[in-house]
Amino acid sequence: MQRLPEYLKRPIIDTDKTKKVRHILRDKHLNTVCEGARCPNKNECYQHNTATFLIMGNICTRNCKYCNISTSAPEPLDLEEPKHIAEAIYELGLDYAVITSVTRDDIKDGGAEHFANCIKEIRKLKPNTKIEILTPDFRGERGKYNEDALKTIISAKPDVFNHNIETVRAVYKDARPLGDYDLSLSVLKYIKDNSDIPTKSGLMIGLGETTEQILETFKDLRNAGCDILTVGQYIQPSRKHLEVSKYYKLEEYEFLKEKAKEYGFKKYQIAPLVRSSYHARAIMEG
Repeated sequence: MQRLPEYLKRPIIDTDKTKKVRHILRDKHLNTVCEGARCPNKNECYQHNTATFLIMGNICTRNCKYCNISTSAPEPLDLEEPKHIAEAIYELGLDYAVITSVTRDDIKDGGAEHFANCIKEIRKLKPNTKIEILTPDFRGERGKYNEDALKTIISAKPDVFNHNIETVRAVYKDARPLGDYDLSLSVLKYIKDNSDIPTKSGLMIGLGETTEQILETFKDLRNAGCDILTVGQYIQPSRKHLEVSKYYKLEEYEFLKEKAKEYGFKKYQIAPLVRSSYHARAIMEG
């Protein structure tokens, strides 16, 4: 395992604010991707009274080799979860909320209705809160997206639809054995072609890709109509996960920012510690 560069290290923060977030999450029996995926920005986000909510349990049906979330047979959906999510957002006073999920290939609609119910419950309690959802690919039959699931998402009218491409095409087989690069692109394109919801996607770098492959992914995302881009450094969660092939230098991130602007992304956040939901509100308001 390579030594972590200093610019990727984050201090441990434990204040009344971080304790408040943890207490609310524990009281409502909620999961966060901050905890599940061992996000390096967790304490900073908790310090600012926010978190990225992880719905439909904390067990995934996929086996991505970079992700720290457990893979096994998941439990049944908690039908009270949408209400508890809304209550947590209300108690935290969030004006911008990000809801993500594990992948649930065991559910017919992939959890689309559950996402929609979360949006509905949030708008009951906090109607002015902006809602960004970060979804799985809602894979249907023959590897195509589940169109009914995507229609359910569109009808729920999230303020931002986020679906991560995660990595470049050449790395997919190793990093996402059960994922599909073209399927993810088609999901983003379907939302763009059938709604006015802004679309967003992100990828990690440091998994063995080349700069040319990163730029090809930028082009593919723009061809799918993706509006918003996030790019950050992959950090190995444990020794059992894929190793980091490269830690990108700060000047390389500046180059990628220039390319994102050149390729026409409306908004983008590109830096070592960027994650898909990191500073999500600031991206939209910037």
